[in-house]
Formats: sequence, structure tokens, C-alpha cells
Amino acid sequence: MKQRAITCPRIWFLAFLFVVPFTSVFAQNVVDRTVATVNDGVKTELITYSDLLWQLALQPNAALTPPTSDDLNRALQISINQRIFALEAERLPRAAPAVKEIDAEINRILALFPSTAEFERRLRIVGFDSVKDDNFERLMAQRVSIEKYLDFRFRSFIVNTPADEAKYYRDTFVPNFRRRYPGLLMPTLDEKRAEINLQLTEDKVTVNIESFLDDAKRRVEVVFLSEV
Repeated sequence: MKQRAITCPRIWFLAFLFVVPFTSVFAQNVVDRTVATVNDGVKTELITYSDLLWQLALQPNAALTPPTSDDLNRALQISINQRIFALEAERLPRAAPAVKEIDAEINRILALFPSTAEFERRLRIVGFDSVKDDNFERLMAQRVSIEKYLDFRFRSFIVNTPADEAKYYRDTFVPNFRRRYPGLLMPTLDEKRAEINLQLTEDKVTVNIESFLDDAKRRVEVVFLSEV
């Protein structure tokens, strides 16, 4: 039986939370309205209906014609988190993403879909021409910038001790492995140390981000202007 690697979900709840859409680039044929604003006392960020559609376009199983109310409300909550991180990232200017970083992010998203054609079909619904659309590439650059900020802010300072690794191996990895693969030889801690370290890091990053957002939402003003 083939062993599964430890699952390390991408952060920011957790699949599409690094998308940073800006409404000025959407095609004119999308009927738009502002659904919410996020204000940190210095700057106000708008969230529009077309932002939510663009968010959903990146999710292979999300309906677009028409989108469901549940999907739109999830996209709205994600967009609020995005705006908070965008406002925070502006306080710590960093170098612009390299072309290869943007291309890597586009390719990662494309891999979620059965084909480039299917993904581009969804992009056209929300106002982009293709994955080569200048505005789409600009948004991918913004996405990478946010990811790099999150890496610096939440991941780069995390330290996992040997005791942390041993505890995770004993209390989590071993019981899960025995349940999934009864009768198979148990991998050693040394064999799984790199995967365990990565899982521990992602777990801590997720907790830190949740704590940060809880605190940030007490400092910023979120105003809902219309239902979705």
C-alpha cells in the first residue's frame, strides 16, 4: 500500500486566501456594486461584487453562472481577510515579485483545473481575456507579494524543536499511521522528520494568522453595504 505524505494545507484558510483582487481592472460587462469596505483609519479598501466573482473563478468547483449565496458569502469573508493583509503589507514595503515567481503562482493555480482552456473560460466570465491578460498577471503579482509578506510575517520566525517533532510523531503521526495502514512497518521519526517539521510549521502559522486576524478585526472598521 502506498503511504501518504503528511498533508500540509496552504495557509490563509487555506486554499485561495492569497488572492488580492482590485476592482478597477474588471471588464465593463460585469454589473458591479460595492458590497463592503474595510478601513484601518488611514485607508479604505473597497470590496465589490466582481471581486467576489473573481475569487470564485479560482475555485474549480464553485459555480459562476450563477454563483450560490453560500459561495459568495464565503468569498466575502475571504476578501475581508485579504484587505486586512493588504493594508498591513503596505506598511512593510518589499521588493516586487520576480517574473518567475508570478509564473510559478499562475502554474500552481492552473494545476487545480482540468485544462488551461477550462480555467480561461472561467476567467472570461469574470472579465479577463486569458492567463496572459496583463491585468490578470498584475493580480497574480499582487498575490505573490501578499504570500511573501505572510512568509516573512508568520513563517520565517517559527522554530520547531526536536522535542516538538518527537511529540508530534508520538501523539499524532504514529496513531494516524496505525489507523490508516494497519500491518505496515512504522516509519521512523528520522524518516518523517522533514514532513513533520513542515506540518508543525503550517499548524503554527495557521494559529498565528487566526490570532492576528481576530485582533485586526477589532482595530479595523468593516462596513457591509449590500447583501450578496
